[in-house]
Amino acid sequence: MKRLLLFLTVFVYQVGFAQSNNNRVSSGIERKNAFKKQVELIKKTPYKNLNWRLLGPDNTSGRSTDVWGIEGNKNIIYASFATGGFWKTEDAGKTWHSLMDKEGTQAIGNFAISKSNPNIIYVGTGEANIFRASLPGLGMYKSTDAGKTWQHLGLENTSTIARVVVHPTNPNIVYVAASGNEWSYNAERGVYKTIDGGKTWQKVLYQNEKTGCIDLLIDPLEPNTLYASMWNRIRKRWSDPIPEDGDYIYKSIDAGKTWKIINNGLPDTKNTGRIGLAMCASKPNILYAYVDNHTPKRQGNEGELDSYGRPKELVILGAEVYKSTDKGESWIKMSENDKQMESFGGTYGWVFSQIRVDPNNENKIFIMGLNIAESEDGGKTWKNIPGGNSPDTRIHGDNHGMWIDPSDSNYILNANDGGVVVTYDGGKTWKNFFKEIPTTQFYNVTYDMATPFNIHGSVQDEGSMGANVSWQPWNNIVDKKNGWHFVPGGEGSIIAIDPTNPNITYSSAFYGRIQRGDLSKEGKERIKNITIKKANDEDSHRGEWLAYTHISNFDNKTIYHGMQYLFKSTDMGETWQRISPDLSTNDKNCMGKLPYAVAHQAITALAESPFKQGVLYIGTDDGNVQVTTDDGKSWTKIMKGLPSNVHVSRLEASKIQDGTVYITLSDRREDNIKPYIYKSTDFGKNWISMAGDLPFSPVNVIREDPKNTSILYCGTDLGICISKNAGKNWSSIQANLPSSVSVQDLFVHPRDNKMVIATYGRGVWVLEDLTLLQR
Repeated sequence: MKRLLLFLTVFVYQVGFAQSNNNRVSSGIERKNAFKKQVELIKKTPYKNLNWRLLGPDNTSGRSTDVWGIEGNKNIIYASFATGGFWKTEDAGKTWHSLMDKEGTQAIGNFAISKSNPNIIYVGTGEANIFRASLPGLGMYKSTDAGKTWQHLGLENTSTIARVVVHPTNPNIVYVAASGNEWSYNAERGVYKTIDGGKTWQKVLYQNEKTGCIDLLIDPLEPNTLYASMWNRIRKRWSDPIPEDGDYIYKSIDAGKTWKIINNGLPDTKNTGRIGLAMCASKPNILYAYVDNHTPKRQGNEGELDSYGRPKELVILGAEVYKSTDKGESWIKMSENDKQMESFGGTYGWVFSQIRVDPNNENKIFIMGLNIAESEDGGKTWKNIPGGNSPDTRIHGDNHGMWIDPSDSNYILNANDGGVVVTYDGGKTWKNFFKEIPTTQFYNVTYDMATPFNIHGSVQDEGSMGANVSWQPWNNIVDKKNGWHFVPGGEGSIIAIDPTNPNITYSSAFYGRIQRGDLSKEGKERIKNITIKKANDEDSHRGEWLAYTHISNFDNKTIYHGMQYLFKSTDMGETWQRISPDLSTNDKNCMGKLPYAVAHQAITALAESPFKQGVLYIGTDDGNVQVTTDDGKSWTKIMKGLPSNVHVSRLEASKIQDGTVYITLSDRREDNIKPYIYKSTDFGKNWISMAGDLPFSPVNVIREDPKNTSILYCGTDLGICISKNAGKNWSSIQANLPSSVSVQDLFVHPRDNKMVIATYGRGVWVLEDLTLLQR
């Protein structure tokens, strides 16, 4: 493509309400149909009157993707969450209400409020930041009554939406930045436009099937002028997004009919990634671009580590800010390539690249990355905004959105991985709403045998957290023992708790670096590093984000830990023995390179027979399933009837019937939402599907009822279901849960008969008594 300022006439086609002209049955259409089935299950379930109790946490929130206020009104705030839905406050944040609990997705990418009629809200679903656990959406929604009711507007095949822009005077004219599938190619990317309030859509800018639109601006004074930032981005299971050529900024002066590339003064796109855009509302000839520049700056120093504790092999230029004073016709680099910008987003600046301009001061700008930085001289110099020291006043790391009140530039709202914060004095002091918006993203949950029992789980960007099952959140009582508190473990960690001593835990701190915790101790003595060292005859250890750790059913001092090899310790992790070969496919073509590599081809699930010591089942993220009956001396593949190359999300050995084992697999990392649940009654030699009539959705966990092998519970990206006939049919037990919340993990406490679920976006919930379900 010529990189000259030539007008590009873009192919335009009509897209109906549900894109019915598209003959391809896309995952978006399947997700829409799956939610219809979910609604049917919820309507006909005999378990409508179940009451899930929200356990919290009540001291942290979840990742917010954007936040908006109403000009001149500090009482009303709207906030979108990556997997926690869409929320509103009408009393300046004292109380918040979730507005989309009955809709088909809790994954919100972006939203916009009509300036000419603030009761009209457009919400674009599917998180565009493409974290490893981001979830796709169902296209566009609209409310005309300030969020009380919603109408679905189609575009479900776009998968993720990065920005929604409403015409300043005509709320029926809307532009949508569609960023497309996270893991696979699709043509439903680019910029879409409606002139009839979302009844029909046109695709007005399209580059190719792996390049989507990641940011979008409209000139408030000349609304036929638009700016679009395109991002060439596909994520692989073994690699974060790698910069590729084609990340252009486009401009249209005829309301999207034609576009041209505006790159005069911008860096070569071969080494750039995501580009964020901002405009000064009072002087819209002034634009800023936040460029994630991956041009190599230097090699990592010896001993220099990245955020995940891996050797830092490459240091990039990092965040760069460019300014245009002529509506994008030319750009000037403003920022320096100093250490601050180098580390502002690291090599994962593709998560951030958000920039804002004070609507009343064209030289005051903010960029968002790991921190928030402010410049008062148009981007020449920068200072980080620290926030306060107390939990109520801190600004969480990883920032994704900001709104500045045009009528009062000191009133600023910020969206980050910990929720929403507000300042009324231009950033000198902040207030955090983490207590009021329970949208925490749990990867998993487990229990101990204390009375009453405690639960532990790993939480996105928060490390690992725990609380007592009896905890009553939002009671304004500080209880460091029973209330929510940090426990040993990283944000990516499978936690195992000693069944004889609830103080002893085993967990990982990113990619399988295992540690032993002792909750009876404080400070450095609380955690001991027991990470397994690589032997000379081993490849570098590959530990998954959620590397699996298991305490033996027969001996609490015996620990199993999975990398690509399975390791065993008989002395609580003091020493380790490798008891397997590489249990993955070990395909060298499916391994990333630092600094973009993501650990892949590693163990993600493990189950031990409760009947015979040494019978172990393992599953990997590339679909290998194997069993050993002699504690690792020999291994047998057991994949007859299972899909190939699909991430194994859970293994469950029956506690009632010897030789019976269950498995779930999730192919979300290939944008496939088919549910995979299987059962074997012969130690895995043969598998039969148990997905039955489940709505299509990736399956995260399966559990057998401790009293009855015919009763099964499963958690999917759409919620939680029960089967009373061994998987032939499923019933919803969603009850008072949001209709489409992702359930990542669950357990039934073996002594107390309570069920606890971990949701990815709405915290942890408890069902106090399973008697009704077990009849």
